[in-house]
Amino acid sequence: MGDVVTLGSGHTVSTVTAVQPAQQPFDPADPAFLADPYPTFAALREAGPVHWHEGMGLHLAVTHGVASAVLRHRSLGRIWVDAEPAAEFGAFNLLHQTSLLENEPPTHTRLRRLVSSAFGRGHVERLRPWVEQLADDLVAGLAATIDETGSGDVLAEVAAPLPVAVIAQLLGVPEADRGLLQPWSNAIVKMYEFGLAEARRREAEQASAEFVAYLRELIALRRNDPGDDLVSDLVAVTDADGARLTEDELIGTAVLLLMAGHEASVNVVGNGVRALLQNPQQWQRLLDDPALLPTAADELIRYDSPLQLFERTAVEDVEIAGVRIREGEKIAALLGSAARDPEVFAEPDRLDVGRDPNPHIGFGLGIHYCLGAPLARIEVIATLDALRRRLPTLSSAGTPRRRGEFVIRGLHDLPVSR
Repeated sequence: MGDVVTLGSGHTVSTVTAVQPAQQPFDPADPAFLADPYPTFAALREAGPVHWHEGMGLHLAVTHGVASAVLRHRSLGRIWVDAEPAAEFGAFNLLHQTSLLENEPPTHTRLRRLVSSAFGRGHVERLRPWVEQLADDLVAGLAATIDETGSGDVLAEVAAPLPVAVIAQLLGVPEADRGLLQPWSNAIVKMYEFGLAEARRREAEQASAEFVAYLRELIALRRNDPGDDLVSDLVAVTDADGARLTEDELIGTAVLLLMAGHEASVNVVGNGVRALLQNPQQWQRLLDDPALLPTAADELIRYDSPLQLFERTAVEDVEIAGVRIREGEKIAALLGSAARDPEVFAEPDRLDVGRDPNPHIGFGLGIHYCLGAPLARIEVIATLDALRRRLPTLSSAGTPRRRGEFVIRGLHDLPVSR
């Protein structure tokens, strides 16, 4: 039985008794750990709900209950700290200083109200048939490559191009410029990893600067010539008090949508299709019953989470599952571990495309719940549906290469045949 522990401000959660945390419970750069971190996570859950990681400089909440509480707790916030030296990372810092994700109330409340209002003008449903057709076209291209050469790459031909095209369509980026977006996103998100080489940091700043300059031009264009895209609506939206997004806030919102939407969808599809190939009986269930596609999408997010860790910072001293987190210290919800917690998920290491209920926290919780979750689900469902229709005999054509990063979990490639 678990103990009920106080999480500050009167919040409680049932969990196992806290223990003295390990100093370095895993090496986030170890290829063996990256290949399969889940046994390590299981051992951490057995040892206690919160652990200190010396190398990353933060506490880790590893159970579903405590990770969920960390995401919701109002004494834990998203407090942006500029990349240093700040003078040399002006563009990268700008993208985050103005981001919905990196702000707390009251700034967050104002930003989310405005952005939600713009999103609420039907953009997700407007894009649904377009996304479904795009997914079908991309998978048809993959099938043609397989027929011509004997194999193809799900990552390169479907998973990577689809979400970039969707975000570009959402934002109203002209067709000729869409090739710019994926390299910018790939470079910028590297900054979220631990122990990043200086050269990669410089590449992230360069990509940020180019993206900021591009978006200023696009915003100016949409002010003079609005369309039915999200940027036009973000330019025009006002709240009840007449407040608008500043240009920098609009830029931060657009970049957040690209980076979060791109990386999440790419890696849900990549990790998920790999999981289905390793569990052919689950793939057969989708072939037999397309009604399982929505539950399958959520199960793939749970089973091999594309985002493994989400940080929070204590805005005041707080006790989390018996561990004191002092003001200014960080604690992260270890999403990949929470998703395999046997206290919440029956047979958590088993892929089950019909799993219901499935209370995974892959899209976050609380005020920072992912605004783009409905669109991400549409992308994943459309891709799975196109794959099951066009490539029902899909099979592995080699060992995929895993990316050497921990926070954003994904593959370099996923070779397949039929």
